[in-house]
Amino acid sequence: MEKKDKVLFITLGCKVNQYETNAMIQKFLENGYEVIENGQEKVKEQADICIINTCTVTNMSDRKSRQKIRMVKEKNKNAIVVAVGCYAQVAKEELEKIPEIDLVLGNNEKVEIVKHIEQYIKEKRKEKELQDVMKSKEFSEFGKITFTEKTRAVIKVQDGCDRFCSYCIIPYARGRVRSRKPENILSEISEIANKGIQEVVITGIHVASYGKDFKEDYKLIDLLEEINKIDGIKRIRLGSIEPLLITEEFVKRLSKLEKVCHHFHLSLQSGCDETLKRMNRKYTTEQFREIVKMLRDIYSDVNLTTDIIVGFPGETEEEFKTTYNFLKEINFYKMHIFKYSPRKGTKADLMPNQIDGSIKEKRSKKLIELSDKNQLEYNKSYLGKEVEVLFEEQKEGIYQGHTQNYILVHCKSKQNLENKIEKVKCEKALNEYIEAKPKM
Repeated sequence: MEKKDKVLFITLGCKVNQYETNAMIQKFLENGYEVIENGQEKVKEQADICIINTCTVTNMSDRKSRQKIRMVKEKNKNAIVVAVGCYAQVAKEELEKIPEIDLVLGNNEKVEIVKHIEQYIKEKRKEKELQDVMKSKEFSEFGKITFTEKTRAVIKVQDGCDRFCSYCIIPYARGRVRSRKPENILSEISEIANKGIQEVVITGIHVASYGKDFKEDYKLIDLLEEINKIDGIKRIRLGSIEPLLITEEFVKRLSKLEKVCHHFHLSLQSGCDETLKRMNRKYTTEQFREIVKMLRDIYSDVNLTTDIIVGFPGETEEEFKTTYNFLKEINFYKMHIFKYSPRKGTKADLMPNQIDGSIKEKRSKKLIELSDKNQLEYNKSYLGKEVEVLFEEQKEGIYQGHTQNYILVHCKSKQNLENKIEKVKCEKALNEYIEAKPKM
């Protein structure tokens, strides 16, 4: 097959998938291909190869992946359609039965995706066995690949998870913990800084496990201390983290890093100890309460967000009430609410007392209302105050960006503010963002 074929990418799911899509795009560009789209709904050109980077966190994610696959085949009837990613990893046989799909590749095969697709095209067959991601012992290094989300760069530092929460399929999709070599991470971030990008987001499948697989004693806090020394980087933002990462030693060392953003996404999942046990989470609500206190004692402006699952098997009204009251006490800035979705192959899928969908909907709505109330009240607390904002984009004369503790700010300005950190004065608080004016 001649090079210069047109490749279309569609990406679903988390920042790790986004990072890896960008890495795969670079692989195709390096091999002479033309990338015509990246996740756009409307395909303006006919593609020769269509790659859907799938997600499998929930049943909805699976369905969305299948919908995207069928949509892209309908618009690119003669294209080779390739399913990659987490859904492809755990449901290979299921996806191979979908007539629109030509090739299914697991997560480890992303690194050599060009080779796999060229081999498929050459041999015109599907017999190649899917690699077993559970056997992988080392981080699959894409090379110096940067996924830039507007004016911030997303850096994947780790892959895999060994927590095996009873509701989660991801350990089977991503395999064991593998950490990226610190020298490769630091080299990439140094190059990012030289390009004028001021903020990096440290992400992975289970970031708190970074370094666990190293022979030497090197942990996430050691990596953050090294990143903090890199000239040009003004902000270091952590992606979703395991609550138990936050210890007295960790916070003491973290507090000395002036570039670390005061926003922490602590994935709680439930505010009831009985529910947490069934979920196979490794902490209690009392431990979580102490973790929050540690962070608030160190950072007066800390912004805490979280994920919550409602309707987990066996969750009684009393358990939900306990969760609701705990969430009111903690007073998160924002909560991402998920209705429990059974995942085949997980322990929770076989648990008794599955919750009716209408009950999940009712509980979800109640927590969303609490989250919206918290967010508005927190935003109002900034009225009249000055904040520093890294502005990311401009729409119709209104610049949008985030404070270091991740409050979204809108600001009208005649001057170009993109990729600039500027002080502004907060004047109006809405639920999702704050309206501000440039400091005069």
